[in-house]
Amino acid sequence: MRILLLCLVSLLAACASHDVTPPPVAIAPQGRDHADLGVIRELATGRTLTPQQLVERLASAPRVLVGEQHDNPDHHALQLWLLRELARQRPQGSLLMEMLNPDQQTKVDAAQTATHAGQPPADPYQALSWQDSWDWSVYGALVTYALRQPYPLLSANLDRTQIMQIYKQRPPLTGQASTTKQVQATLLEDIRQSHCGLLPETQMPAMLAVQQQRDRHMAERLLAAPTPALLLAGAFHVRKDLGVPLHLEDLGADQGNAVLILAEVGKTVMAESADYVWYTAGLPEQDYCAGFGR
Repeated sequence: MRILLLCLVSLLAACASHDVTPPPVAIAPQGRDHADLGVIRELATGRTLTPQQLVERLASAPRVLVGEQHDNPDHHALQLWLLRELARQRPQGSLLMEMLNPDQQTKVDAAQTATHAGQPPADPYQALSWQDSWDWSVYGALVTYALRQPYPLLSANLDRTQIMQIYKQRPPLTGQASTTKQVQATLLEDIRQSHCGLLPETQMPAMLAVQQQRDRHMAERLLAAPTPALLLAGAFHVRKDLGVPLHLEDLGADQGNAVLILAEVGKTVMAESADYVWYTAGLPEQDYCAGFGR
């Protein structure tokens, strides 16, 4: 009888999930022969997962946070693949993107409504007032796909006016997880490096406030979004030890979150930063500070 029950449980589990399609092939040119190319690792255990196993794990989470390198086309191809595969496992509740601001939401809603009515915008880039800072050539396919879906496409970032207000007058940040000295010191150092060490120290507290208020806003948007919700943002924003997950914890939602970071081969992602890492091909290294005389 026990064996029969185990067989029935296994059969039901198999019926409840769908086999995933093969992930997209590499687009970026670097690391094609790297041993870690395509490897998916569960960081808490060190186990290597198949794409099927990853999708099944993510499908059970109310909130999934996916960290990307913004200019890597492989990351956006995998995000689109992941959206499709998660929707085959269970209905998707919402998609949130760092690349969309609140002042675009009305246009996003209108474009999605028109698309559902069989009249998609001829030029989604213009219809959404897409920002030039986000390369449409790598985001366009994903956004166009999202407009066709029954679940909402939601902004996760702050407007420029909101950012400038935070910069001028730093609002208090409540909570214990996101306000530790270690978290803020690490963020400050990243801000220094990302600005090539050229920012005056007097600007650093304001820059830190902007970074953390963006993360807090993303956390609030995630909690308000229909579940299961998926957030696409830069890898630093979704880190469990620095970004949105800490703010979710401060807002009382430390459970039900799964963090996947898409990382180029050769880069290190620690268990403190994410639940899963998926290694992809990479782009040639660029010295972004070279143009600033460094």
